[in-house]
Amino acid sequence: MFNLKNKNTMKKIILALTILFSVSMLIPAMGQTTAKQSEKDLKKKSMKLARKDAKRLRKEGYFVAPGALPMDKQLEKAYIKQNMLDDKGYPKYIVAPGNSVAGTQTAAKLQATETAKLTLAGTISTSVAALIENNIANEQLTREEAATVTKTVAAAKNIIAQELGRVIPLVELYKNVGSDNIQCDVQIAYDSKTAMDMAKQVIRKKLEEETNILQDKLDKLLDLK
Repeated sequence: MFNLKNKNTMKKIILALTILFSVSMLIPAMGQTTAKQSEKDLKKKSMKLARKDAKRLRKEGYFVAPGALPMDKQLEKAYIKQNMLDDKGYPKYIVAPGNSVAGTQTAAKLQATETAKLTLAGTISTSVAALIENNIANEQLTREEAATVTKTVAAAKNIIAQELGRVIPLVELYKNVGSDNIQCDVQIAYDSKTAMDMAKQVIRKKLEEETNILQDKLDKLLDLK
């Protein structure tokens, strides 16, 4: 009787372990399937929106440069980047628009891209400012130090724009304006994590130059440790 009970118990344990092993193998597979399905749904939705917007923009007189991707493909790429999320559920890319009117296509594109970079830098500096604002109280900065930090962050947009380096071009559309000018509308993207890391280093360097705040405090203020 004792042996029979032991055998039954062992069978239950083996069954439980088998089920547990099967579930542990199934969960990652389900996660991969869900991620793939989400990616597929995002692409499908982006394609639909891109075609609709491309049709409208063509009616408004927009066109793409010779050799560039078709308009709907450019827009699709932009929609996908705008809606991609990282592992924590935050936007994976920062996307910024820019436009300009100039006498030549090249000049219009250059100015539109610079405008987009400034918009991008503004978004990045705003995100860093929000991070710092949450940490100022914890680091027990003096009122003067806190004011200097806030002022430095607000003035860092142009420096961040210069330090961006290569951005990801998403959209580049043109439209004739009057008889002599051409308008360029662009969208660019930048990896969110790379952007935040770069901005933190830029601001940290400026704060080192303009304040006497200890390095350890600066690192904590910017979540660098």
